[in-house]
Amino acid sequence: METAGLKRQVRFLGIELEIRGSVLRPRKETELLGRVARRLLDDTAQASICIDMCCGSGNLALALARHAPDLQVIACDLTAGAVQNARYNVLQLGFQDQVAVVQGDMFKPLAGLEGKIDLIISNPPYISTSRLLSGDRAHLLINEPREAFDGGPYGISLHSRLITEGAAFLKSGGWLAFEFGLGQDRQVAALLKRARAFEEPQWHLNEDGDKRVVCARKI
Repeated sequence: METAGLKRQVRFLGIELEIRGSVLRPRKETELLGRVARRLLDDTAQASICIDMCCGSGNLALALARHAPDLQVIACDLTAGAVQNARYNVLQLGFQDQVAVVQGDMFKPLAGLEGKIDLIISNPPYISTSRLLSGDRAHLLINEPREAFDGGPYGISLHSRLITEGAAFLKSGGWLAFEFGLGQDRQVAALLKRARAFEEPQWHLNEDGDKRVVCARKI
């Protein structure tokens, strides 16, 4: 396992970040979500408020803050290690006036913000527990925390909460945008339809032509 003192430098959408200890390393594939979110912000005429749920090292929150100087971001994560790492990167890069980092279980620490958010972004865990603990993805736990990958029995437990709980925080016309695993698009589409809170989703493909990011506008 990684020691708490281990540090790594990574680059994400042009931003240099430091990853400390057992915190998820931002993947190149998540830059697709960042680019989609930046385009959504470009179409918003006024200053916006964004939630970055499951923020990890703060890579998405910081990339959006740099792209949109009037944007306010609330980055949230469950684990103390991720929150500490994200706060460190926010301070190191000088975005403390734009990005606040809070700790808690999904939307629980954000009470009072219902109906006020323009954009929710997330790269939630999306690997099933069985694949992670004894399957083909077990190697991921050598250097990174289980919480960053474990998406429950079917890999979409956090996506379900993100959709159902996140809808209450978005303004009418606000956007939900998130990443999901290969082959999970049908499950995600069913969750969005069941919520009855969003317009028809928009799907975004990676370089291999696979659906990996979805955005949906709140009715």
